[in-house]
Amino acid sequence: MELIILRLGHRPERDKRITTHVGLVGRALGAKGMLLTSNDKGIERSLREVTSSWGGDFFVQTGVKWKEEVTNWKREGGKVCHLTMYGENILDVIGELRERAVKLMVVVGAEKVPYAVFEAADWNIAVGNQPHSEIAALALFLDHLQEGKELKTKFADAKLEIEPKRRGKAMKVNET
Repeated sequence: MELIILRLGHRPERDKRITTHVGLVGRALGAKGMLLTSNDKGIERSLREVTSSWGGDFFVQTGVKWKEEVTNWKREGGKVCHLTMYGENILDVIGELRERAVKLMVVVGAEKVPYAVFEAADWNIAVGNQPHSEIAALALFLDHLQEGKELKTKFADAKLEIEPKRRGKAMKVNET
């Protein structure tokens, strides 16, 4: 399945770390890239540095117009899933989503999401119908969608890799 994240909204003074973490979670849990409606080049640079060190081919594109991206994505046969606490419970729709989506854009809001996003989405999904973090929602969604398989992913061209240990810390530095 091809996955990308569309981050709607971004308040630089408030959301810098949140938006960066949305990208980090997306990258670590199987997304191919993140489209960001803001022009925050710092986030773009930060995520590129992580990808350069830790591997993979995660892309970040800033300054996108969400309506155009959603329209183009759907025109190319993609499906759109909007994560919102107002949506259907993930457990009720995740099976349908797995069956129908080969190419999936996951919309993650920051500020108040325009109603047009709810209408444009093929699914409006909630990990629970209570206020929660968009980072946690994205992580739970990606994990449920992929049934945990993403947790064993090996990233190509990684300069750094964690060596899993029961206690302590170990990292392997790969020569490239």
